[in-house]
Amino acid sequence: MSNLNNVHFKFLPLSMRVLFSMALLVFGLGYNMAMIQVWENHAGKDGDPMLSGKDLMIAYGGNPEGTKLETSLRGSMADMLPAEKRQVIFDWLHNGANPEEIETKINPILQEHCVACHNPEANPHLPNYAKADGLKSVIAKDEGMTIPTLVRVSHIHLFSITFIFFIVGFIYTHAYVRPTWLKCVVIAMPFLTLITDVASWYLTKVWSGFAWVVIGSGALMGTAFTIMWFTSMYQMWLGKVPAEVGEDGKIPCIR
Repeated sequence: MSNLNNVHFKFLPLSMRVLFSMALLVFGLGYNMAMIQVWENHAGKDGDPMLSGKDLMIAYGGNPEGTKLETSLRGSMADMLPAEKRQVIFDWLHNGANPEEIETKINPILQEHCVACHNPEANPHLPNYAKADGLKSVIAKDEGMTIPTLVRVSHIHLFSITFIFFIVGFIYTHAYVRPTWLKCVVIAMPFLTLITDVASWYLTKVWSGFAWVVIGSGALMGTAFTIMWFTSMYQMWLGKVPAEVGEDGKIPCIR
C-alpha cells in the first residue's frame, strides 16, 4: 500500500498495527505510573491522605499556614517518622520553633530517622540535618516550588508530554470517529490542557484557585488519552470495519 495516510487500522500492515499496539501499551503503563507519581509527590500535604486542591496549592504556591518541614512531614515524608515523633516536631513548630529546644527535643529525632539521608555525602540536594543550622531553610514559611524549579520541570514536561501525545494522536488518526470535529477535539485537547496545566503552576503562586485549573487540565488530558487509547486498540484488533470506509481502507473525509 503506497499511501497509508487516512487509512483505517484494519487495512494497515500487521507489523504496523503491532508497532502501534506496543507503543500504546508502554504509554498506557507509563501514564499510570505518572498518576501514581503525582499522588506520591502531592497527596497529604494538607494533612489529609487524599489528593486535593489544597495539596496542589501548597505544592506550587506554598502553605501560608505552615513551614516546609511541616508540609514535608504531612506529605511525602510522613512515613519516615512515627506519628508521635512527627507530633513532637509539629508542636515545636507551632510554638515558635524555639532554637534552644533543637538539641534536646528535635535533634535526637533527626539523628535517629533523618540524618542518614539528610547529609551532604548522601544527598547534597537535601537539607543538611547533620548540623543544627540545617533546619533554618525548612522552618521558614513554605512558599512552594521555586521559580527555577518550576522552569526546570516545565521544559521537561512540555517536551516529553508533547512527544507522547503526538505519537498517540498520530495512531488515533487511523480510527474511524464521527463527527469529525469530535475526533479533532480529542486530538487537540491534550496539547491545549498541557499549556493550561503548566501555566497554572505559576499562576497558583498568584492566586491559589488556579490549583483547580491544574486538576481540571489533568482530568481533561487523562480523558483524551483514555479515549484515544481504547478507541485505537479496539478498532485495531476487535472492531469491525465501518461500512463508510472504502474498499481501499480510506476513511472518508468530511470537512
